[in-house]
Amino acid sequence: MNTRLQVEHPITEATLGIDLVEAQLRIASGEDPGFDPAALAITGHALELRVNAEDPKRFLPGPGPVRTWTEPTGEGVRVDSGYAAGTTVTPAYDSLLAKLIVSGPDRDAVLARAREAVAGFRIEGPKNNLPFFAELLDNAEFVAGEYDTGIIGRMRS
Repeated sequence: MNTRLQVEHPITEATLGIDLVEAQLRIASGEDPGFDPAALAITGHALELRVNAEDPKRFLPGPGPVRTWTEPTGEGVRVDSGYAAGTTVTPAYDSLLAKLIVSGPDRDAVLARAREAVAGFRIEGPKNNLPFFAELLDNAEFVAGEYDTGIIGRMRS
């Protein structure tokens, strides 16, 4: 049994319409979780992009000071982060800057929202993988949903 929330838990939250952290706290306090687990039904589609402080070509960590930090907003857009302008990404920790979670009624809507969100996410300072996500979201294989683990190699060749 894994008793911690996975880093991808916002996808579950977006497609089920529940707050898993709140539910865990309620259960730990001896309360009802606030929903009937048997009644849960997945609706829509969601995508999580892990925005990392890393070179978008070789995916090597790129620590440094954050000069500009502007998060995207909009319907179906959620950003979980701990950085802001004036903070510093150190090499001592994971290179994760933010989780960009995009949800919508279907895959096409989510991809359109994700493109807008990636374009609207401004990070100046450490190199980051937002340019890679912009490229991925326009990749024909990815858009068609017909990709495998070799997609990055094909994108780089």
